[in-house]
Amino acid sequence: MLIRNAEVFGRADTDVRWVGERIAECGRGLRAKVGEDEIDAGGGWLIPGLHDHHTHLRATAALAESIRLDAPPVRTGEQLTERLRQADRDLPAGAWIRGVGYHDGMTGMLDDNTAGVLDRRTLDRILRDRPVRIQHRSGALWILNSRACEMLDVDRCPLPGVERDADGRATGRLWRMDSWLAEHVGGTAPDPAQVSAAAAALGITGFTDATPGLSQSDIDRYADWLADGLILQRVHCMAPPGRTDPRTPRFTLGPTKFLLDDTALPPLDEFIAAVQSTHAAGRSVAVHCVTRVQLILTMAALDAAGVRRGDRIEHGAIIPADSIPWLREHGVPVITQPHFPVERADQYAREVPADEQPDLWRLRSLLAGGVGVAAGTDAPFGDADPWGVVRAAVHRTTDSPGPESVSLTTAVALFSGEPQLPAHRRAIEPGAPADLTLLHPPPNEVLTTPPADLIAATFVDGNATYLA
Repeated sequence: MLIRNAEVFGRADTDVRWVGERIAECGRGLRAKVGEDEIDAGGGWLIPGLHDHHTHLRATAALAESIRLDAPPVRTGEQLTERLRQADRDLPAGAWIRGVGYHDGMTGMLDDNTAGVLDRRTLDRILRDRPVRIQHRSGALWILNSRACEMLDVDRCPLPGVERDADGRATGRLWRMDSWLAEHVGGTAPDPAQVSAAAAALGITGFTDATPGLSQSDIDRYADWLADGLILQRVHCMAPPGRTDPRTPRFTLGPTKFLLDDTALPPLDEFIAAVQSTHAAGRSVAVHCVTRVQLILTMAALDAAGVRRGDRIEHGAIIPADSIPWLREHGVPVITQPHFPVERADQYAREVPADEQPDLWRLRSLLAGGVGVAAGTDAPFGDADPWGVVRAAVHRTTDSPGPESVSLTTAVALFSGEPQLPAHRRAIEPGAPADLTLLHPPPNEVLTTPPADLIAATFVDGNATYLA
């Protein structure tokens, strides 16, 4: 395969040829061989295929069977009631209602007592006879009505994630219990084919799935999806120690995900031991850090346990300036979501203390400080379009005390890292995998090109997964 007349790393009129799964030649004036397919890029931008360094494939696929509370956003109790009751009218009897995208404050004052905090009692007033479960936008919380709690025997569940009121009764709010819910609700696994096809049309050639606590059967299912052609991209899957790599082409196991919540932080010595145990098993750690205390605890644990190549910070929503030298010196990259301060600007303005606003979703200051940075969409908890992330990264010009915006090429490069080492940028050069994204326009027209007209072709292992 030959692509001619592309712009590659700032050089116009560049040709790139690959044979099988690897790039064979890069230069100017290459000519198609007998029987070789070719594409005239017409000056379009050819880049390493985009890798989404933090996403949740199964949850994104499940959106097809979910009620969206964020598109359009629910803002009142009346809107929430109508959205759920419409779903009740549309679904067959007995089917679960699965809502996603809720966050506290969305519905304002649901009544005089709840102040916008959704629980089983509030959901019961909307729907009592059908099981309902609503996921918080953060992904950390599910809210169930009483019918759902009864079907799952939540009141007798001993897990610490079950929130209880002063009388010991379950409130219907379940914290960090995704795996338990998936196991007990049952049903068929979501179909990832639509997610994969949509991602290919956006130029995505790889995913790092950041779902925590995957079982061996979960991992095997992901590998089967690739083997069966339901997922066209590469998948680098976070997994606990002890999980076996199925050795499926384009599928690899990655670091172990650690979730931290401020209300249930582990003692430092226990966290150190867990990191050491993970490292001893040959795995790196990926630590979910969205607050200052979570980052400080992680830095202390890695100082004591030692940093392993591949250790990483997920999100880095709050990074104090005095933490930047530590991140640089220890070589720990931050996998960030530059679109969150745009998508959630109103929420952050209300909820983030003024003294932490300058530390919110750093980007330019991290790069300037020598910290490795890569990006992920965090879909479905953020928009799955990486070009929306790119645009947000470029247009962040109103931050205080200084803009966290970056150039277009820097923003795109946030998605060009190696799956195992996300801050290490891939190149278009002989011997490299033929994972490529060809854009219709040159770089200077990308930000003004409508999203639907952006991608000309996407290739994984030299095979076209999308052609406009």
